[in-house]
Amino acid sequence: MREKRIVLVNDVTGLSRCSVACQLPIISSMGIETAFVPTAILSINTYHKDFFFDDYTSKMKDYIETYKKMNIDFDGICSGFLGSAKQIEIVKDFFKDFKTDKNFILVDPVMGDHGKLYPTYTQEMQEKMRELMPYATIVTPNLTELCALIDEAYHETTDKEELSRMCQKLSQMGPQYIVVTGISVGDQILNFIYDHGHIEMLYVKRIGEDRSGTGDVISAVIAGSYLKGDSFLEAVRKSTDFASKCIQHSVDIDAHPHMGLCFEPLLKELGD
Repeated sequence: MREKRIVLVNDVTGLSRCSVACQLPIISSMGIETAFVPTAILSINTYHKDFFFDDYTSKMKDYIETYKKMNIDFDGICSGFLGSAKQIEIVKDFFKDFKTDKNFILVDPVMGDHGKLYPTYTQEMQEKMRELMPYATIVTPNLTELCALIDEAYHETTDKEELSRMCQKLSQMGPQYIVVTGISVGDQILNFIYDHGHIEMLYVKRIGEDRSGTGDVISAVIAGSYLKGDSFLEAVRKSTDFASKCIQHSVDIDAHPHMGLCFEPLLKELGD
């Protein structure tokens, strides 16, 4: 019997601990085979000037065709940042071709933050992202992205009933497991968990400033933990605990916030 296998649909960034560069080692350390479908190739993340960028959109279908011809199957599929409406359409087709009754799909809808969508995110892309929701088992939006997905104006809230209403609206599109990540509540961060209508509010201490790649780390641990049989609540709890430890270590060694979470010394904890 083969090892469990997760495929990542995300960009590949050479330096800065984000996207596939952090998700692959994290999931692999959990004893899970990890493949990927690149959406773009970058030398370093876009916070840094003079980065190299190669859009992989025109190559994605041919790349995916190998997996189809070999009848490769996946126990989990995780999508991250998608840079165009065309890429989202390709990923939707990938979901159609590889989704089964036995696997799960996690969509991290990387669309914006702090109440604003990214400048490159068009109305067409928002609508296309909603088309992924019927295929998703798990969705991990922040509050900005949740509002965009359910087509509501952004509004800050920590109210349990309001967040529950919004998650229920998203769940009607398909996903039954939702975690709204990174909601600021004073010196804490709230992660609001929706599991088939059951609600949990999970708080962690805020540590330092925002760090790039945090969402990638969280989604990777959720995917690996869920595949290994943890409940959704426990998977989210493990992901936020691990991310917090990584952030604290990054602060302790004075790592630049745009270089991601320094997770390497802590990987052994995920293999337990």
